[in-house]
Amino acid sequence: MLLYHGSSMEIEEPLLIQQTRGLDFGAGFYLTTREEQARSFANRIVSIRKSGIPTVNYYEFDDDTAKKSLHIKMFQKPNAEWLQFIRDNRLKIYEGIPYDIIIGPVANDRIFPTLQAFVIGQFTIEAALVAIKPYKLFDQYCFATEKALSMLNFIHSVTRLEGEEW
Repeated sequence: MLLYHGSSMEIEEPLLIQQTRGLDFGAGFYLTTREEQARSFANRIVSIRKSGIPTVNYYEFDDDTAKKSLHIKMFQKPNAEWLQFIRDNRLKIYEGIPYDIIIGPVANDRIFPTLQAFVIGQFTIEAALVAIKPYKLFDQYCFATEKALSMLNFIHSVTRLEGEEW
């Protein structure tokens, strides 16, 4: 399986870096199966940081082997468990089972206001799920342990120079 990581640089050897903010699935190295999503994130991260070059890193991942040796959590679709998992990770209060890899929909910018309303208690789980139902959410893979990262094989990267299209 091919996975993509959007960044401001080439990343041949991914690292687990302490996060300063709460992320959907907690601290880890995030990837996707959608190249366009990785491109969009690469552009966004360079714009925010005002440094680097939008770069998509390509990795090979043997999910069949991973399923046999890693503890993987898969959210097939947005549901109450997914929403609570994201809330707890974004608030940095998750105390549940530690996973090597977490896979599921991205709580992206389109649903961020709904997610925020749920996190602060303005929306119930049911109301939040109804509000995000019309949106097509793409996937994300969070590699949360060194053991999981060891199963990623860097292939190559592609950069977008200023003024160029992907």
